[in-house]
Amino acid sequence: MKKWYSLLLVVLLTIGVLAGCAGTTKPNEEGNQAKTENTTATFPVTIKDALGNKVVMKQKPEKIVSLMPSNTEIAYALGLGKEIVGVSDYDNYPKDTLKKEKIGGQQFNTEKIIGLKPNLVLAHASSASIAKDALQQLRDAGIPVLVVANAQNFEQVYNSIEMIGKATGETKKAEEVIKGMKDKLAAIKAKASSIKEKKKVYMEVAPAPDIYTTGKNTFMDEMLTTIHADNVANDQQGWIKVDQEAIIQKNPDVIITTYGYYVKNPTRQVLARKGWENVNAVKNKQVIDINSNLVDRPGPRVVEGVEELAKAIYPDVFK
Repeated sequence: MKKWYSLLLVVLLTIGVLAGCAGTTKPNEEGNQAKTENTTATFPVTIKDALGNKVVMKQKPEKIVSLMPSNTEIAYALGLGKEIVGVSDYDNYPKDTLKKEKIGGQQFNTEKIIGLKPNLVLAHASSASIAKDALQQLRDAGIPVLVVANAQNFEQVYNSIEMIGKATGETKKAEEVIKGMKDKLAAIKAKASSIKEKKKVYMEVAPAPDIYTTGKNTFMDEMLTTIHADNVANDQQGWIKVDQEAIIQKNPDVIITTYGYYVKNPTRQVLARKGWENVNAVKNKQVIDINSNLVDRPGPRVVEGVEELAKAIYPDVFK
C-alpha cells in the first residue's frame, strides 16, 4: 500500500500541483584522471541535473543513497549494487535492495542519510518539490545531490541512465545498458508491425472508488503506441481520474490493471463491476493484471514492461 501511495502522490503532482562492467568517460574540462578498480574514469566531473543544478562529482562515489526505486534499478544495472548503502522504503528490486538500509519514503530521514556518509544521493524530480528543504539539508552537509528527471518516455529514460552513468564513472556500462534496451525495443516493434487490427486498451492504474487511468504524454501511452494498441484515454493529458461512463462508451477490447500487488483479485473486481457487463473486454474476459513495477518505474526494465503489455494485449503475436 505504501508503494501505491507513493505512485498516487506522483500522479497527483503531475495532474495539478505527479544495475557490472567497467566504463570510460570522456575527459572533462579539468582533465584530471582518477583510476578505480576495473574502471578508468575522469573526475572531477560536472553534471547538470533535472532541476538545472550543476552537480560536481569530485571522485567516483563509493557510497550511494537512492531516494527512488527507478534510480536504484538504474544503479544496479550499472553494476553499482555494492556502492548502494541506502534505499527508499518502496525499493524491492533487485532482491539485494531488501538488505539495504531503508531511509524512508516521500518523507525521508535526512539524519539517517547523512549518517550513512554517502558520496552521492540520487533524488528524483517527481518528489523534489516536496523534499526541497530536505534535499538542501543534504547539500548543506556537503553531499552531492543529483536530481534525476521524472521520465515520461524512452528517450528520457536513456538520458537518466546516461546521467547516472556519468556521475558514477560508468558511462561505458550506461551505453551498454541503453543499447540492450534499444535492441529489445526494436525487436518488439518489428513484431508489432505485423498487427493489422489495433485493439482498444484501457489502462487502470488505481482501483475503485477513485479510479485513475493514463492519458496522452505518459509513459504507458507511449508503450501502447509502440505495440500498435490504442489507448482509449489518449484524448486527455497525463493521469486522469476516470469517468466510468466515458470508458464504458469507448468499449475497450482489453483492460489492463496494474495494482494486483496490493488489491486482491483485481481482474475479478473489474469483471464484476456494475454497469461494465457489455464492455467487450469484460464480456470476453480480457482483463489482465500486470506487474506495475515494469510499467511505472522509468528504469532499465521498462522494455520488459512493453513486452508484458504486448503479451497481454496480443497473445497470438507475442507468444
